Amino acid sequence: MKDQEAPGDSPGATAAQRLSTRETADRLGVKPETVYAYVSRGQLSSRRSPGGRGSTFDAAEVDALARRTGRRDPSPTADPVFRTGITLIESDRYYFRGVDATELARRYGYEEVAEWLWTGDLRPGIRFTAPDEALAAARRAVDALPAHSGSTDRLRVAVIAAATTDPLRFDLSREAVLASTRTLIPTLVEALPLAGGRSSTSDVATGNEAALARRLWPKLTARPADEPSIAALDTALVLLIDHDLAASTLAARVAASAHAHPYAVVSAGLGVLEGPLHGAASGLAHRMLTEVLERGSAVPVVADHLRTGRRVPGLGHRLYVAEDPRARTLFDLLADIPQAAGALAAARDVVTTTARHAPLHANVDLALAVLSVSSGMSAEAGETVFAVSRTAGWIAHALEEYGERPLRMRPTGHYGGPRPPQPLPTVRGEPLR
Repeated sequence: MKDQEAPGDSPGATAAQRLSTRETADRLGVKPETVYAYVSRGQLSSRRSPGGRGSTFDAAEVDALARRTGRRDPSPTADPVFRTGITLIESDRYYFRGVDATELARRYGYEEVAEWLWTGDLRPGIRFTAPDEALAAARRAVDALPAHSGSTDRLRVAVIAAATTDPLRFDLSREAVLASTRTLIPTLVEALPLAGGRSSTSDVATGNEAALARRLWPKLTARPADEPSIAALDTALVLLIDHDLAASTLAARVAASAHAHPYAVVSAGLGVLEGPLHGAASGLAHRMLTEVLERGSAVPVVADHLRTGRRVPGLGHRLYVAEDPRARTLFDLLADIPQAAGALAAARDVVTTTARHAPLHANVDLALAVLSVSSGMSAEAGETVFAVSRTAGWIAHALEEYGERPLRMRPTGHYGGPRPPQPLPTVRGEPLR
């Protein structure tokens, strides 16, 4: 496995100066969909990449188009670009350190892939364990929260509680950071309350000897675990470990740039993840699928979304032209689970119905919704899976950032307020003294 690692640099222009769709979009400062719009209008020519997957573009032609359109990157509106050797997304596929992430997810468990992503060493059967002191502190903190608290509320509190039990958390050496992370992730899982108000987990092994997916399952649903469902949950955990510089990952890197300890890095990521446009998006898809099943068709549900100007949840992704590979992988597994048939059919109905209005494909949020709806989980279950999984990715990025120049992510504001000097403010109605 280590022999398959790729350098952290983006491939950039290949021989003969060919660019991938993602690189072309970055250079033009547009979305990948806009690149193909340029092709359809004859403003840009493309060539199928070797193997027939995706397209490549002539770098000189791209630069000429950038000059004509004035969209040359970098520009004030262009996305920031940071060098990373963790995840590459191109041609509707994504890779962890050069290895197809979906293949990793099909073959290995979450803890194995996380360990490999951090260290380059594949350790079959590795288990992360929660120390007694950290787990006790995290459970006390979580139990003290109001009953209506969400899972991300509980995870944020658990992170803070676990941090207080680790006096070595300010040691930012690679070994110390990874030691803390290997205990933090299972602490987060074990600190969550059981689903359905149960007092035991007799239906599934949940000790430190069990895989993380097995320990997480009873926190998400009161239904007994079966092997295909555990496999689907474990695969989802692997698929979500990282996805380049998503909003929460950027927040985590900003924290690491300030040399915040790993618990603070995870806290920064969790704070952003809770947004409805990021980690919480699967909850919207969950509620939509539930409504589709109740009404018997996606047509009225999609129509309601379009009529009110809302986006249809679980569809489209700015980094993929076709179906999100994470969704495709999860759908393949869910197709073999009998109890998922109804939710899976509802998801396909949503995609087909929406295609009449816009050519949008399923993303991972829709696949997570199928898993959560078919397993009797709550609407926020997908967000919980996302948060637990992405913790490993945030730490991988923190390790990279700790090696960079500190505080390098310090943008300069473009001030648009009143020019000085201005008079001192006064209380309204009182005369100047």
